Amino acid sequence: MAGLIKREDIDEVRLRTDIKAVVDGYVTLKSAGLGSFKGLCPFHDERSPSFHVRPQVGTYHCFGCGESGDVISFVQKMDHGSFSETVEKLAARLGYELHYEDGGTGPRREDVGKRQRLLDAHKVAAEFFRSQLGTQGAAAARSFLQERGFDPAAAEHFGVGYAPQGWDSLLKHLTGKGFTRAELAETGMFSTGSDASRFYDRFRGRLIWPIRDLTGSVIGFGARKLYEDDQGPKYLNTPETPLYKKSQVLYGIDLAKRDIAKTRQIVVVEGYTDVMACHLAGITTAVATCGTAFGTDHIKIARRLLSDDGTGGEVIFTFDGDAAGQKAALRAFEEDQRFTAQTYVAVDPNGMDPCDIRQTHGDAAVAELIHSRRPLFEFAIRSTLRKFDLNTVEGRISALRAAAPVVADIRDPAMRPAYARELAGWLGTDVDDVTRAVNAASKRQHAAGTANSPSGQPSTGQRRQDGAQQGRPPYGQQQDRQQRGGQQQYGRQDHSRQEYGQQQYGRQEAVPDAAPPAYSRPDPNDPAARMERQALEVALQQPGLLDAGQWERFKAARFTVPAYVAVHDAIRAAGDAGTAPAAWVERVRQELPDALRGFVSELAVTPLPARDADALFLYCRDILNRLFELQVTHLKAEKLGQLQRLDPNADPELFHQLNRELMELEMQRRALRGDQ
Repeated sequence: MAGLIKREDIDEVRLRTDIKAVVDGYVTLKSAGLGSFKGLCPFHDERSPSFHVRPQVGTYHCFGCGESGDVISFVQKMDHGSFSETVEKLAARLGYELHYEDGGTGPRREDVGKRQRLLDAHKVAAEFFRSQLGTQGAAAARSFLQERGFDPAAAEHFGVGYAPQGWDSLLKHLTGKGFTRAELAETGMFSTGSDASRFYDRFRGRLIWPIRDLTGSVIGFGARKLYEDDQGPKYLNTPETPLYKKSQVLYGIDLAKRDIAKTRQIVVVEGYTDVMACHLAGITTAVATCGTAFGTDHIKIARRLLSDDGTGGEVIFTFDGDAAGQKAALRAFEEDQRFTAQTYVAVDPNGMDPCDIRQTHGDAAVAELIHSRRPLFEFAIRSTLRKFDLNTVEGRISALRAAAPVVADIRDPAMRPAYARELAGWLGTDVDDVTRAVNAASKRQHAAGTANSPSGQPSTGQRRQDGAQQGRPPYGQQQDRQQRGGQQQYGRQDHSRQEYGQQQYGRQEAVPDAAPPAYSRPDPNDPAARMERQALEVALQQPGLLDAGQWERFKAARFTVPAYVAVHDAIRAAGDAGTAPAAWVERVRQELPDALRGFVSELAVTPLPARDADALFLYCRDILNRLFELQVTHLKAEKLGQLQRLDPNADPELFHQLNRELMELEMQRRALRGDQ
């Protein structure tokens, strides 16, 4: 039984994982001052780097788009996995054994080790195939690539390789690297003959494409026939293995995932060379299925990458113009309702695929094919009409009956009447007749959805479709960021972080619908607000520089700006930082509402103006002294006002006490000034 990962293990994984080393796998980081690094944000397009990482506190923040968090949230967002999957992945990277609540289990230790061995074998095999492409025996493979317009740089970019002819080239290489036959038998890279003792390479004399998962790990291979005497199929893929599930694999997803997430567009093509052609032509959101139709599991992956929440995004299918391509497009249309994003189809009128188009007409023609996309339902309507003889009355009536449900399926209610008019024109039929047929089809579909629901209410899919048609986003979608500027509102809900918090503390509570509190961005020109911000930056980034007395004074300090008051309260609630500032900063984040957690990350990574450790110490001391001096000044003002309102003759003891306290406060203020 699967269980929630224990909180202490999550904290340990976070503490032990070097966030810079992880981020370096996705972003090129350069020094941004003492203990700080910056690079181009992976979450949005930008020309100058605004994405900052501070390893000491285990935090990242982008000052351009506002994305922020710790190493777990970074990997979760980049790889689009669940919280538990992400923690398990980072734990496996560390070799750390996780424990689960209520006697639950995660992946067994031996299973984690076994999976890693399989991944290692695939990595070594991919390197072997790639190295073989340059050998004398791979001339046919190089000719194949060259004839299709792919130079050595393109082959290197996609990791294309060559499987030598013969029976055991790869087998010898992998066993020489220490892999056993028992391990290799589960990789799908080898076959056995009728005699079980015969064990040989599955891929022989073929051009090889490594197939990677979202993280970039090689999990299988696709192989193209090169020689006439090869009796196998034109394309041969890895069979189903513990790593490779063809219904869940998209070739090129590792290269395309960032741009899919950024542009909220995914282009689905039919083959490996089509993916290569599209990427080289600038269509870097292209992926392909591996020997199977684009199905439900592929859609789940695409929706996660697209953030398919009803607020935009597009899916573009490209198919050959032949009968098989049209059939594939109609199969895709059957799955259309699983998306809230708009679906399109791009088909070349001459029946060429993207690889052929690039080879014949160049990169610009590939881009033009994608830009000339048509809504998938338009393609489906026209494909439906082609089945009937529209020159006869009977043919037109039958075509209307077949096409009306397609129009009724259009999610955008504003588009349905327009396509009803288009359909009337294509049929040469009265618009009112078509509208009645479409409305009748819509009612039948709605009734069918209700009838199929055990409760008698519309089914989940029907409710989702109805919600999209009425312009309502699905429940739980991430709300748009508040407009940035001088009065930015910290009111953004981050549902991935809500899941994160629930997982971390072992809860599975429903997320309330109540609106999160909003906090105005403090005025950067207000000297008091600026000083409070700088003090929080010092406390979050350099808690080790504060001694016990300074911590007590910091906790007792009075903050006035609402956002800073909330962060200050969270720091006090989080307790002592101890020797693990990264875990402590995360505790501070968890003490705050979602609206302010990103703000903590911003404060935790803002570069401090210090060139070395000595300058850093002086800066932090001066900032804290200014904060403490301000607190002393406030206390002096309060005491002085109390003294001025007091009649010395009425209470001489209190009068003298207030004078002593004022003198002590003045001495404290001068001492603080003297330290600066």
